[in-house]
Amino acid sequence: MDFGANSVTALKIAAELARERGAALYVLHVVAIPSGPEVSLDFSKLEGAARTRLERLVREKVGAGANWEAHVRSGAPAFEVLRAAERWGADLIVMATHGRKGLKHLVLGSVAESVVREAPCPVLTIRPGAAPPAPRRAAATRRARSEA
Repeated sequence: MDFGANSVTALKIAAELARERGAALYVLHVVAIPSGPEVSLDFSKLEGAARTRLERLVREKVGAGANWEAHVRSGAPAFEVLRAAERWGADLIVMATHGRKGLKHLVLGSVAESVVREAPCPVLTIRPGAAPPAPRRAAATRRARSEA
């Protein structure tokens, strides 16, 4: 979860999958540590602020009916996602992509691409512009109407 709009969509999709399967939902935000010896930021403050924001967002977007945990780590995002997936024994990783192409992709890299290549489990990537899942109640109502 990088707090972008597409990450919120990915969170909603992951939450719906977790609810449908009675699975635990682990939501991870990684505070990226820039490379270089000159880095002297207090990452505990950054992590604390990110944890507060993440927990608030998950409560708001996931709501009731899902068993979730919010986690914040510092480090290289792809590495931390892969490490967490191993630690938690993940059956599926759901993550947003930024949809970068060409030079931007080469310069900025792709966390999602690294995770897809090295993940210990399947990875569901959510591209920008993907539609969030429809609420379950609406789908059940449509089914009931079509059966009548």
